[in-house]
Amino acid sequence: MSTAIGRPVDRVDGTAKVTGAAQYTAEIALPNLVHAAIVGATIPSGRVLGIDTARAYAAGGVLAVLTHQNLPKVAAQPRLLPSLAGAAAPGESFFPMQDDVVHYAGQPVAVVVADSHERAQFAASLLTVTYERAASTTTIDEGRDAAYEPEKLFGGLLPARSARGDVAAGLAGAEVRVDATYRFAANHHNPLEPSATTAVWDGGRLTIYDSTMGIRATQLTVAQLLGLPLSDVRVITHFVGGAFGSKAMTWPHVTLAAMAARHVGRPVRLSLTRPQTFTSNGHREEQEQSVTLGAIRDGRLTAIRHHKLSIGSLFDDWAEPATGVTSQLYACPNYEGVHRLIRGNTITPTFTRAPGEAVGVFTLEAAMDELAYEIGMDPVELRLRNRTDVDPHGNPWSSDGLADCLRLGAERFGWAGRDPAPRSRRDGDWLIGSGMATAGYPVALFMPTQRARARLYADGSVVVQAATQEIGTGVLTAMSQVAADGLGVPLDAVRFEGGDTDLPNTSAAVGSSGAGMVSAAVHAATTALRDQLIGMAIADAGSPLHGVDPAAVEVRDGRMVLRDQPSTGESYGDLLLRNHLADVEAPGSWTPPPLDTPHGLLTFGAQFAEVAVDPQLGTVRVRRMLGVFAPGRVLNRKLARSQLMGGMLWGLGQALLEGNRMDPRHGRWGAINLGEYLVPVNADAPEVTVEFVEVTDEVVNPLGVKGVGEIGQVGAAAAIANAVFHATGRRVRQLPITAELVMDPPAG
Repeated sequence: MSTAIGRPVDRVDGTAKVTGAAQYTAEIALPNLVHAAIVGATIPSGRVLGIDTARAYAAGGVLAVLTHQNLPKVAAQPRLLPSLAGAAAPGESFFPMQDDVVHYAGQPVAVVVADSHERAQFAASLLTVTYERAASTTTIDEGRDAAYEPEKLFGGLLPARSARGDVAAGLAGAEVRVDATYRFAANHHNPLEPSATTAVWDGGRLTIYDSTMGIRATQLTVAQLLGLPLSDVRVITHFVGGAFGSKAMTWPHVTLAAMAARHVGRPVRLSLTRPQTFTSNGHREEQEQSVTLGAIRDGRLTAIRHHKLSIGSLFDDWAEPATGVTSQLYACPNYEGVHRLIRGNTITPTFTRAPGEAVGVFTLEAAMDELAYEIGMDPVELRLRNRTDVDPHGNPWSSDGLADCLRLGAERFGWAGRDPAPRSRRDGDWLIGSGMATAGYPVALFMPTQRARARLYADGSVVVQAATQEIGTGVLTAMSQVAADGLGVPLDAVRFEGGDTDLPNTSAAVGSSGAGMVSAAVHAATTALRDQLIGMAIADAGSPLHGVDPAAVEVRDGRMVLRDQPSTGESYGDLLLRNHLADVEAPGSWTPPPLDTPHGLLTFGAQFAEVAVDPQLGTVRVRRMLGVFAPGRVLNRKLARSQLMGGMLWGLGQALLEGNRMDPRHGRWGAINLGEYLVPVNADAPEVTVEFVEVTDEVVNPLGVKGVGEIGQVGAAAAIANAVFHATGRRVRQLPITAELVMDPPAG
């Protein structure tokens, strides 16, 4: 019987975090620790002609300066693979400082090791690097004529082109068409904690403390690059101060820290500076997306064409898969999605806050709003008219809830009283508008087997272990709840341990999969241990449950009792003490369903927003946001609400603030700190309301958990942009929405 799952309990690590007891990677105290600093290239393309180290060594405290001339070669060249695949996960198919070639600005060209962080940074600033610069391509407009269509994306996992039906015929038969092109500035992650790695060698065995979303992925990657047996690499991550995709892959600085530690024979800590986070762990690429919708006058879609163009690196065919949800969200017989790439002088882009869906669904939902106005139909009704019970292959959804999300959202938002005419509502100098959008996010099942271990002690306490990491989502708390229900013990009897690759394997916490994957393994381990204990009691002649049918026994409050006679039974502790056992344990494993499972796999939601726009100043203020989501079973309502609210505020940042551009003269980003790269702060945050639609999912995992990590952002920016149109009558087709895009032209 479930008593802990779903409850909005406080974080078990909350006290440690607010008191400062929780230790992050850059706070791990180690004897003889020294510090490393990366020197990044200042040109986007060319060669290193020379590096003068004399001033750096003269600064004092410097133990070593590593360059391409003295850094050992890696054992294997990295190959881009997403961290969720259960394999090595380098962020790009390139490892720096193996030769003198510079491929992008910020690429490491030297590593300085000194006896303090400050001395390492100072000495790094004294290195004199001379370059021979070559021609570079750093923007879409520079490389548009050289764009190409790759065969595969996403580390070779996804096709760059997908289609069904006959799009040309579908558009020819349409009574209404919407054609729109949208431009998106690059986005950067900017977690509160910049990436950091501490590497310690003990003979031939390496321990890495790393700020990562996937300790197993880090272990696999570093072992491959250094040519080490996997058993000789241990990765520990207790707490991560935000990631948003920047720590999903293993970037070069992690292995460089290990190489520096081996070189100087001491533990080495390498912490990226804030400017280096803009060039060292990926970003959302600058991109352009075009969509064409065909429909008949009653709103039913006849065709969708969705094309994306983006700029990536020289080494990898990487693009966020922006057309996947577009192809599934609505019933439409004819569809075409195509990705085209430009090879550029930049680090390989990476997963960034709902990768692909955040911008792909924006494109679709902004165009759907245009279609609604073109045919004179309410935007909510247009979505309902085109929703589908099956995926494009005719498979039913593992669980749905979209219609309920749309209807409940419209009711709670007060959508029915809306005058759809643009510029129809004012509040003093402010134009007031409201908008909405559908949200959809894929459920990731392409993971390896997940494992956990549960141990119960004779005093009734429980320890459950799995090699996951706390990235700020509350996994320690949610998994404690799962474990408590699996064993039928009070929540305060459970301690969940993670953050160490010596524990049973789980996947990286990416793709909103962490809760579903880890909970399945924890559920498997704790229920296996429960069944083992029930079996012991039934076989024990001294037990009140001796010889009963196992199916007649249930567990509650640490006791095994007969379901129909709850007074008959005993505690776990009594059973163990009578059998002279201090503890008993059980492993558990769970393998996700096969990729060809006959079900559609999406998490659904609906977003609503109200904005106020000053047409003279170009100021946009979001007054309120409402999101309604159907994420399957919710393990902890407080944690889930917090994640979804955070995602919605990411969407606000995407819509109004976040954007970076390359300076093509120098091939470098224009913004490299949080003073110039704008993110939402408390003053930007409106009233945010999160609602849940309960749906049961018996396909995705044993507990029916679909995840909430990223669906909160999907659709939020589109709802805001659609609200800006309702307020001003102006369609904005680029993000972020800046002042000049919404200002009224001067009179006369």
